[in-house]
Amino acid sequence: MTVNFEDESQTALELDAEITAQQVIAGALDVLGCPYEAEVNLLITDEEGIREINRQFRQLDAPTDVLSFPMNQFPSEGDFSFLEDDEEGADAFNPETGELLLGDIVICASRVISQAEAYGHSRKREYAFLITHSVLHLCGYDHMEEEERARMEEKQREILGRLGISR
Repeated sequence: MTVNFEDESQTALELDAEITAQQVIAGALDVLGCPYEAEVNLLITDEEGIREINRQFRQLDAPTDVLSFPMNQFPSEGDFSFLEDDEEGADAFNPETGELLLGDIVICASRVISQAEAYGHSRKREYAFLITHSVLHLCGYDHMEEEERARMEEKQREILGRLGISR
């Protein structure tokens, strides 16, 4: 698994953000039963950086905690079988490494800190939650409908529980 990690923020999360990201992404993909080695890009930025990305790609001129940019259209959440189709799966893999290109995650460092304080848990737990949430989006999960939201929340709890990261 490859995590292309970049931290352009000036905010110290006071945890090993790169190692934690690798562990959480690997744990999430394990729970999801991803049959491939995967590649994920992760950027940690500040409020202005995430606001600009949110404005540019989602036409929302406001900062947020996390953004997810999936590389693939999953026909159903967490179902990797569509990648076996030569036509569907052809562009889903890095031609140099053979890894499944899942997409990009952007996290706002100051939101990790403020949300951890607001929810009364550690920065590591908040950071891990945001990564887990985003990996699920990269693998076809969403929360627009109540049933989708419930399945996604359950999967988030399962992943964080397996990783031993609790509130």
